[in-house]
Amino acid sequence: MAKKITLEKLAIMVANGFDETNGKIDKLEKKVDKRFDKVDKRFDRVEKRLAIIEFEMTELVHRDEFRQYIARLEKVEEKLGLK
Repeated sequence: MAKKITLEKLAIMVANGFDETNGKIDKLEKKVDKRFDKVDKRFDRVEKRLAIIEFEMTELVHRDEFRQYIARLEKVEEKLGLK
């Protein structure tokens, strides 16, 4: 035999179900937000490290160019008899 339920009780049950679902969604949203915050911080650190590496690579290129100029200058000095 089917249990009879009033419309008011059914409405309360549905409302409670929605409230429970909303609570679960809120908890999940907070977890996701925390994870994204962690990911954002990691990306910030990676970007900072990449900027440092880019700077160091630029310095290395300049040093290599400087070495090339020194070598060329030494050849010119030799040809001019200055060395």
